Amino acid sequence: MNGCFALGLALAAATLLAGWTAFTQWARSGRWLALALAGQAAALQLVDAGIRIHYQHYRLPAEAAADPVLRWMLLAVGLQIVLVACGLFRRRDAILPWCRSRRRVALVAAGIAACGCVAAAVSRDPRFYVAEVSLAAFIELVNAVNILLFAWGLPASGLKRLARWFDFVLGGVWPGPTAVDRFALLAALWVTTVSALLAWFVYQHHPHIADEVVYLYHARYFAAGELVMPPPPVQKAFEVDLMEYRPDKWYAVPPMGWPAVLAIGAALGVPWLVNPILAGLNILLSYLLLGELYPRRIARVGVLLLCLSPWHVFMAMNYLTHTLTMTCALAAFLGVIRARRTGSAGWAWIAGAGVGVGSLIRPLEGLIVGALTAAWAIGIGGKRLKFSGLAALAAATVLTGALTLPYNKALVGQATASPIMRYTDEHYGHNSNAYGFGPDRGLGWATDAYPGHTPFESLINDELNGSSLNVELFGWSTGSLALMALLIFSRGLRRADYLMLAAILAVVIAYMPYWGNGGGDFGARYWYLVLLPCAALTARGLEWLESRLSLSDGNPVRATAAIAALCTLALVNYFPWRSLDKYYHYLRMRPDVQDLARTHGFGRSLVLIRGERFPDYASAAIYNPIDLKAATPVYAWDRNPAVRAEVLRVYADRPVWILEGPSITGAGYRIAAGPLNAGPRP
Repeated sequence: MNGCFALGLALAAATLLAGWTAFTQWARSGRWLALALAGQAAALQLVDAGIRIHYQHYRLPAEAAADPVLRWMLLAVGLQIVLVACGLFRRRDAILPWCRSRRRVALVAAGIAACGCVAAAVSRDPRFYVAEVSLAAFIELVNAVNILLFAWGLPASGLKRLARWFDFVLGGVWPGPTAVDRFALLAALWVTTVSALLAWFVYQHHPHIADEVVYLYHARYFAAGELVMPPPPVQKAFEVDLMEYRPDKWYAVPPMGWPAVLAIGAALGVPWLVNPILAGLNILLSYLLLGELYPRRIARVGVLLLCLSPWHVFMAMNYLTHTLTMTCALAAFLGVIRARRTGSAGWAWIAGAGVGVGSLIRPLEGLIVGALTAAWAIGIGGKRLKFSGLAALAAATVLTGALTLPYNKALVGQATASPIMRYTDEHYGHNSNAYGFGPDRGLGWATDAYPGHTPFESLINDELNGSSLNVELFGWSTGSLALMALLIFSRGLRRADYLMLAAILAVVIAYMPYWGNGGGDFGARYWYLVLLPCAALTARGLEWLESRLSLSDGNPVRATAAIAALCTLALVNYFPWRSLDKYYHYLRMRPDVQDLARTHGFGRSLVLIRGERFPDYASAAIYNPIDLKAATPVYAWDRNPAVRAEVLRVYADRPVWILEGPSITGAGYRIAAGPLNAGPRP
């Protein structure tokens, strides 16, 4: 278990924290924070996530107790429960009067319920699900009380120092539009740097999901100035999912928008840097957008939450489309708001371009963003745009979105036909990837609950995505949705909050008729557009909580300190654990082929890959040259004796290496034979 390293790191940090504060005024709060740190680390070890494609689940106490390592984790969590219960009992004189307010109790109960009902991913076995969600919700509750005891233990003089520091970082509650400043630039630099480091050291600048393999292929031949590739000499030996093989051409079927942007990085030899840079840009756009809707302090809190969001940072280390889709959505929303405020048609053009380019990346999300921006532009939620702005918005949307028409025409011969829909209809069945409900929906993936798609299954997908959001959004041990729930149930929403809530509901509702849920790869990735609204509503929830503490003669700094503690715990605990337990060699995809090629000097050779199409061949295929006749290693899938014989005949003038893939070795690639002369093989 690679994640055990994260446990050692957390325990070392907890010990250092407790020792550092032992003989100071921070001793009590330091001990509670150390306990929270160790408790979350132990609880994470009880989670079955790993490199396989599945939603994460807790190992229940009976299973954990049977494991010689996990039983210690179970004991550690039990110790945290006992200590937290004792701490709560000692505070009973202060808690009981507070509980006399029914409204307070109802709000707390609503927050607990909101996180508790999505504390664990739904399972096929209802009994297991009830047991797991109860355990997960109870662990969240214990950690929430633990953080409460930490905040309660902060010394009065220390609170003044914390207040000054928070004011320095977050600034005052200044109204009016926000401009990019040093805070925003440092935040963007942080996100780009951290996600780039993760992309290099954890993700190993290598695709791990089948979609990423195709995106990289797509980007590489775009970077070479090609719209399609020549067909491979032996189709069955070079077969990759989502790649269409025709007698006269070979091409990737996903929409063109993301590969076209990724091609910039491919041309420069750094495709792995594209998403980290876009994530940094998204921080700047988010800061500007939040600054248009909220006071500067809320904008800064929201951006800090994005900077420390595992969902945001880990999504930025991959090769998937979602970070760029977010860039387009932010540009569209910011453009409409600026056009509304300034009356400038130029901002409306930017908004329309954001919508149009977004539709070239993920058409459904382009439609969602288009509907929301159109609603805002015609006056829902604010002032209506001038006619010139509306015309510019529509024109830019149509002109950029229409770029897909000649592209589709070149690939499939029909401008209005989608290459990916035609591919899935041919290879997976008619309407298999279509929008809507029906018995013929679905590609047969392991993450699909049932064959076909029904309204009931859409609710299952919502719960799966909701549980992922509760975990991945901020990586908090208390669950990530509690502050949002408190704000919503408090009835303290403002106009900007309703706009954020509308964006969340639009994404959730729009995806209900689609059969897929995005899987457990990178959280609720089909819902990725809810990231900023969730961060904004969480920042507002913190503001509401601070105001309640002020009215009740409490100290509002305690609330901010509690959220800062949760973010720190996620940074120390969740980030290393998720990096090592899941994303390192995720789905058994590894870049080892390149290392073997350099070490053994494959040169101009034919390399036969034994194993499954994914991950064994897919992980090697991405290193094929665009021209399969180039004087470099050519990687072919050793699919069966007939395909092998045909490939050996085509590449008879090359030496042959035979590699066994990760699904065979259980580790990295291994040389089974070579170099051999091309010819008949047993």
